[in-house]
Amino acid sequence: MSTIRRPKGSTTKHSFISMVKVALILSLLSTTLLLPFSLAHAGNAKLIKNNQRTWCVAKPSSDDSTLLNILHYACSMTGCRPLEKDGPCFLPNSLISHASVAMNLYYQAMGRNRWNCHFNNTGLIVITDPSYGTCRYV
Repeated sequence: MSTIRRPKGSTTKHSFISMVKVALILSLLSTTLLLPFSLAHAGNAKLIKNNQRTWCVAKPSSDDSTLLNILHYACSMTGCRPLEKDGPCFLPNSLISHASVAMNLYYQAMGRNRWNCHFNNTGLIVITDPSYGTCRYV
């Protein structure tokens, strides 16, 4: 994996943060917000209703040190091929963007359980697909 550059200006980070905020607002406006926990098996609660898709992204308030640790951990578990230099999710080349992709890869691979997106309280489960351009969140 290539080195993560911190943006010189704040536009890349702010654009991604804005995208996450929009996804969160859309989630809040949805009638299927985080209320539809399947509590039939409380130990295995998942965020689903009518096969609702969910994704895991980094909270905009997350600090860089924590995001970097999460990025390394999640990529050690999933490989993070989409984040390679010529990969579909390399751009924007920012820590929050790369951490979000890695967190989602981990979340999806581990079964989409709420605890698979905790990441020391830096993960946010959304119901709006955060995919952009050629970067597809699976």
